[in-house]
Amino acid sequence: MVDEEMLRSVELFREFDDATLSGLAGESDLRDLKRGDVLFAEADQPDQLYVTVSGRIAMVNRSIDGRESVVALMEDGDLFGEMPLFDSQTRSTDARALEPSQVIAIPYAPLKKIYNEQPEQLWRVVELLANRLRTMDGVLADSVFLDVTGRTAKRLLEIAGDNDEFALPVTQEELAGMVGASRERVNKAIASFVRLGWIDQRDRRYMILNRDQLELRSR
Repeated sequence: MVDEEMLRSVELFREFDDATLSGLAGESDLRDLKRGDVLFAEADQPDQLYVTVSGRIAMVNRSIDGRESVVALMEDGDLFGEMPLFDSQTRSTDARALEPSQVIAIPYAPLKKIYNEQPEQLWRVVELLANRLRTMDGVLADSVFLDVTGRTAKRLLEIAGDNDEFALPVTQEELAGMVGASRERVNKAIASFVRLGWIDQRDRRYMILNRDQLELRSR
C-alpha cells in the first residue's frame, strides 16, 4: 500500500489535489529491491515510472564491449523512468539497485488520464525536464573541463555531502562508471588524494581531511 504522503513530496505531483493524489496512490505499489536487482533494462518496453523511497538506484548505460557509465544516481525522493510516458520510446538506460532499496512503481495509464484531464499539470513536467537538461549541461561541462582526477574529486564530494566521514555506497567499478573513466585511473586519483593528505581511506570508508583542496581540485 502506497501512502499518498509519499507521493505528495514528489515535485512532479506537488500540485495534484487530494482526490487526484489519492487515486494515483491507489494505482501504485511499493517494491523492495536487493543490491544488484535490475528494475528495468535498456530497450525494455516501459509502462511505469518510479520514485525512490530509500536506497540508491543507478541509471546505467553500457557500451558494446560491456563497459558501464553511471549517468545518474537516484536517491530518496528522486523520480525516474518518466521519459517514455511522453515520447513512447523504450528505456534509454538500465536501472540497478546499488544497495537494498525501496521504490514506488506508478503506472503510466492513470498519469496519462490525469494529464489529459488537467493539462495545466504539464507545467510540472516542463520544470522537471528543464532541471534534467541543466543537470546534463553540468555533466557535459565536467567531461570537457575536468580531467579524471577533478571528476573523481567532484564525485567523492557529492557522495559525502556535508559529512567528512562516509562509506562509499558503490563498488570501485561503479564509482569509475560515475566518473566516466577506467577503475585504474580513478584508483590512481584517489591514491593521489591520500598521498596529498586530502583524504584518508580504509577499504570503502573515507575521511575528508582537507575539503578546501578537494573542492578546488573539483572545479
